Amino acid sequence: MRLYARNFEMANSVMHVTGQSYTQAFSGSGPNALDRGVEALAYAAKAMRDVTPRAQWRRAFGKEEVALEKAYALVPRGVGLVICCASFPTWNAYPAMFASMATGNPVIVKPHPIAILPMAIVVQECRAVLSEHGVDPNVVTLSVDTLQAPIAQAYVDDPAVQIIDFTGSPRYGGHLERTVTGKQLFTETAGLNSVVIESCDELPATARAIARAACLFSAQMCTSPQNIYIPRDGVLTKNGRKTFDDVTKAIVAAVDDIAHSPASAAGIMGCIQARASVDLVMRLQDVCEIEASVLRRATPYVHPDYPAARTLTPLVVAVDAGRTDLYAEEQFGPVLFLIRAENAKAAVSEATMLARQHGAISSYLYSTDDAFIDCSTSLYEAAGANLSINLHGAMWANFAAAYSDYHVSGLNPAGNACLADLAFVTSRFRIVQRRRPAADRATS
Repeated sequence: MRLYARNFEMANSVMHVTGQSYTQAFSGSGPNALDRGVEALAYAAKAMRDVTPRAQWRRAFGKEEVALEKAYALVPRGVGLVICCASFPTWNAYPAMFASMATGNPVIVKPHPIAILPMAIVVQECRAVLSEHGVDPNVVTLSVDTLQAPIAQAYVDDPAVQIIDFTGSPRYGGHLERTVTGKQLFTETAGLNSVVIESCDELPATARAIARAACLFSAQMCTSPQNIYIPRDGVLTKNGRKTFDDVTKAIVAAVDDIAHSPASAAGIMGCIQARASVDLVMRLQDVCEIEASVLRRATPYVHPDYPAARTLTPLVVAVDAGRTDLYAEEQFGPVLFLIRAENAKAAVSEATMLARQHGAISSYLYSTDDAFIDCSTSLYEAAGANLSINLHGAMWANFAAAYSDYHVSGLNPAGNACLADLAFVTSRFRIVQRRRPAADRATS
């Protein structure tokens, strides 16, 4: 409750260090993230309650009957290190912190160097609550570093650290997955999220849903779609077949509707967190001007409240399927590839293949054909790619919620952990048993 009470302060801190709009910062890094933390607490409670504290065991060995009394102790694994990401500092940190602490492990919180304030608020409140309840506040500590002098690896290598929760770049996450041994590692890195449009009822509504998901926080979210597959011969709608060009124009128009309204752009796109993302998009734009077809150039917009803010509206590129040298990597910034696929079946095949190879956290499918949806589902499941189908209107396609959405499957390179399931908490403690003759216990 104390952390919930500071959600308005948290929203302001996240808004200023990440560039999210205030509304998104409030929800995504406040109540929604705390819900994920509560979810992890519930799983931790279940996991520990599932271990019975005592048992009686009896068995006859010939004429002799043996009776043993057994007891089971839950033993914390060790110090937990929580390495937070820059774009959503609390989203993964809350469940990781709560899961480790609930199972008896002290936690070191290592925020990203450009997003320290939100996690400083969290750690300050946790330490205050621990102290008020007579618990050593050093159960939770904050360790900060700089981009020039990072310290995470020193903790990773320390024998006392036995649990590592990492959220961030695939480069460092992959390094951890390859090198960490003898410790429990939970990762969420990045995904190559795709949309396949096979058919739809209303093209403008589908284009608007895709544009909103792509524009939200300027595509700096782990659920942001990047690769939009459109069949070469177009998309069937209730108003007839729409050509590939019709679909691309509808998506560009829906992006423009957001980008050309400063209020909408500020509320949906927010700002660009790091200069590196702007540089990446600009370099990609230069390449695509030569090797693809740029349908919409990435340009800044003037933020109505913070005119000096770093902003960038989406780059939209049309490209033929097979140019994976351009689109088979997550571009951390506002980029949309509209991919001309041979057909919808080929689109699903490539999208799921890239998910298996490079990871995917969220995938999206639009189709009015239940048979097509059914035959596609098994491919997404085999790729460990969570799938959203025909989401329009008030339910933004790339929203994820606690209690009913499993965030990351752990079945592809986008991460090895899921928020949240029992596997996220059970290995944070181990079970140590003791046994003795029941008669011995009765006479002692």
